[in-house]
Amino acid sequence: MNQAEVSKLVSKLRIRVNPRHKNLKCPEGPQGRLNKLRKTVNALFKYERLELNYTLADETRGYAERLISEAIRHGDTHKPTMEMADYWIEEKQLIHKLFKVLVPRFNDYQTSYTMLYRAPKAYPEIVYPRSVLELRGNPFPSILPQRSDQRNFIHNVLLDEAKKAYRAEKYEEITKSIEEQQDE
Repeated sequence: MNQAEVSKLVSKLRIRVNPRHKNLKCPEGPQGRLNKLRKTVNALFKYERLELNYTLADETRGYAERLISEAIRHGDTHKPTMEMADYWIEEKQLIHKLFKVLVPRFNDYQTSYTMLYRAPKAYPEIVYPRSVLELRGNPFPSILPQRSDQRNFIHNVLLDEAKKAYRAEKYEEITKSIEEQQDE
């Protein structure tokens, strides 16, 4: 089987996924690790924004991206996709949300479906790196401030013109002082 045929079998994710899983400390072992991941994927689809430890958020992001991409690619009539959604999503009303709300929202996206931000540390309390994992297009305000182009605001235009006039005056003074020094 050549590379072109393999790419048709598995859809390509729009994020980098580490081939080794992260070491999530869980006393229940590997099954407890999967249960923890299932709960966080479930919570991500339910609340659309979570604050987690970075390792758990990074691992959850890969599974959520895969689940959304398979749902977009195959739809709700594909039996393996429905089995995967049934395994990863514990609350069954969220399966309907996946196929009826999230799939139409992300259908035309060319980027990843989730965003992962590093959260600031509260120094004395939290020692583990925190992060915020969110679905794109959620109803919450943006975490990053919107940087709009503010050059054309009237006060910025006036300040720019005042700077230009001030510099022009200073350049004239400098040239006059240089000319006076050369004349002497």
